Amino acid sequence: MATSDRTLPFRQRAEALAARLPPLLAAAQRVAATVAQGVHGRRRIGTGEAFWEFRPYDPADPAQKIDWRQSAKSQNLYVRETEWEAAQSLWLWHDRTASMAWRSAPTLPTKRERSDLLTLALAVLLVRGGERVALLGSDRPPASGSAVLERLATTMSGQQPPGSALPTPQPLPRFAQVVLIGDLLAPLDQTQAVVAALLARGVRGHLLQVLDPAEEALPYDGRVRFAGLEGEDAILVPRVEDLRPAYRVRMQAHRDGLAAIARAAGWSYACHHTDRPPQAALLTLYAAVSRHLTA
Repeated sequence: MATSDRTLPFRQRAEALAARLPPLLAAAQRVAATVAQGVHGRRRIGTGEAFWEFRPYDPADPAQKIDWRQSAKSQNLYVRETEWEAAQSLWLWHDRTASMAWRSAPTLPTKRERSDLLTLALAVLLVRGGERVALLGSDRPPASGSAVLERLATTMSGQQPPGSALPTPQPLPRFAQVVLIGDLLAPLDQTQAVVAALLARGVRGHLLQVLDPAEEALPYDGRVRFAGLEGEDAILVPRVEDLRPAYRVRMQAHRDGLAAIARAAGWSYACHHTDRPPQAALLTLYAAVSRHLTA
């Protein structure tokens, strides 16, 4: 797949970010996986694997995975996938709502730019380790190799339809992993419902909250008009500084609530601010994901 001029800088930045992580960390995790269950990323074959589904063949799949008996029943090619194979894949979700296009200063990236960069950089690291990834909600199955990175970069840098503040739970295989990256400012009960639905299937997950620093600090003074980005009515505040203490308490309570939801589900949670370098957030997220991959 050819890479467009628009996609290339985005892909290069994500690759460069992934490359700056300590190689020793990835190597140590890979060695640990090898000792625990053989070479991680090599799909096991034989008895004891539960059938998961027949899914349409994807160009990123090796030709030997085609199930010719199932494919002969129609005009399409199909791959037979076991539950173990499906469970070793990762689904990535990034917030596409209008509020993610905001930044408090022209020198900062938007929340969407940062979340997209972290999503793709994580995919780069995972694919380099032999894992299979896909965007949650897409019609593409998880895949590995450079082709899936090209596809993710093209999709994420292109014109995507607006999404919802949280993903719609899907019937993922048991013990699969999902990574949800966004500002996660939806009401806590909605986040709890999504996590609970995924947890009921045994899905393990990770929450990465991406915030502009002004969203926590509320550093404004005087008369300020706040305009909603998703159809909300504008609010005119005569003296923002009078609201700042209560606002910060409420924002901290929201973050604490997300952490509690994740902790109760056995998920990980981290918060990243767009004025900070992305490397630390990526390293934390990759380490959390890898702990489950090597388990």
